[in-house]
Amino acid sequence: MSPNPIAETVASLMPKAKAELTELVAFKSVADFDQFPRSESEAAANWVADALRAEGFQDVALLDTPDGTQSVYGVLPGPEGAPTVLLYAHYDVQPPLDEAAWTTPPFELTEREGRWYGRGSADCKGGVVMHLLALRALKANGGVPVTVKVIAEGSEEMGTGGLERYAEQHPELLTADTIVIGDAGNFRVGLPTVTATLRGMTLVRVRVDTLGGNLHSGQFGGAAPDALAALVRVLDSLRGEDGSTTVDGLTGDEVWDGLQYEEDAFRKDAKVLDGVQLIGAGTVADRIWARPAVTVLGIDCPPVVGATPSVQAGARALISLRVPPGVDAAEATKLLQAHLEAHTPWGAQVTTEQIGQGQAFRADTTSPAYAAMAEAMGEAYPGEEMQYAGQGGSIPLCNTLAALYPQAEILLIGLSEPEAQIHAVNESVSPEELERLSVAEALFLQKYAAS
Repeated sequence: MSPNPIAETVASLMPKAKAELTELVAFKSVADFDQFPRSESEAAANWVADALRAEGFQDVALLDTPDGTQSVYGVLPGPEGAPTVLLYAHYDVQPPLDEAAWTTPPFELTEREGRWYGRGSADCKGGVVMHLLALRALKANGGVPVTVKVIAEGSEEMGTGGLERYAEQHPELLTADTIVIGDAGNFRVGLPTVTATLRGMTLVRVRVDTLGGNLHSGQFGGAAPDALAALVRVLDSLRGEDGSTTVDGLTGDEVWDGLQYEEDAFRKDAKVLDGVQLIGAGTVADRIWARPAVTVLGIDCPPVVGATPSVQAGARALISLRVPPGVDAAEATKLLQAHLEAHTPWGAQVTTEQIGQGQAFRADTTSPAYAAMAEAMGEAYPGEEMQYAGQGGSIPLCNTLAALYPQAEILLIGLSEPEAQIHAVNESVSPEELERLSVAEALFLQKYAAS
């Protein structure tokens, strides 16, 4: 890393950053209060609030959002006439899944082979620490040159939309000239990247019913319509022979013309087994950033262990459909529901229910803020040029903020590069990425203020 004062300060702060991330990861702040105690999320929110107060933030508050969770807010006033920058992260995390599959406990930050392991270390408690590091470096080197607002969400991983609705009800709260979303990631470790697009998504639950109750498969099988078999037919209709998503009326031939994702690298990142083919057509970037993608998230049916010889009377599934920029998520939902109903065989009864939705997002990469970020990342990553990538995931808050503050520039950066394995077991963060991105964010705030 280049020997500049900001970089030197951040480097000196890394032991404190590790200690703080250790404390923050220890909170089991999963915003599913049927599985995890609400007190864990509340404790994490209070930790973030205390950290903001310690850095001189004013008006620090725990905002009770409509989904029953808390978002943490604070303002650090800058020089008179300076622009306002909103820094976003979230302190809630995904469930750890199978804790026994973790090499080390998911809620204990553990250093191993140069990375820090723990749930939320990259997504997105590390983002909270990244913002703190950047601000501390600026305070140690002449001061923070902009007014900074921080918002740390408490339910991003659940997709329940609490902060989006709160922002809509209090539009003055998060107003800013530029918004930095710290919930994305570099395309690869050491390659500075901003995320220029996000796919939108919809979640639909489908249920198929065929009988008044389960029947003996020997006595009735062969003539009685099997609801589980009907559901399998419906789900199969959502993909072509090559695995491409095929929802009636939804186009799937868009092309990604930015940074490309080499197939061998993708296979390694996705841990595709030897001999197993990738699905879909076009480049990998086309498939994961520019085209729709359907995923069956779960099926309600009898487990193999304990199953009885029965024709199933009913079955249901939860389906996720990711939609690229340019496709309205509400329209995609209607097309998906119509497709499911049209492709249900044997006259079976079918019902569909939408349970979640978020619009796609496309940033304006020609804005002054992007120029400032490109210059900052070039200094934080010597010899590397900032890249523009897409992201297949969704951050519905981005569209809410874009609609509320159309004049604001929105940038997406973060710690969730492929090796981080976010949402999976053994999630980790690269401390080198945490250090370099904190430097980049601090330099960005300096350069943006001067632009």
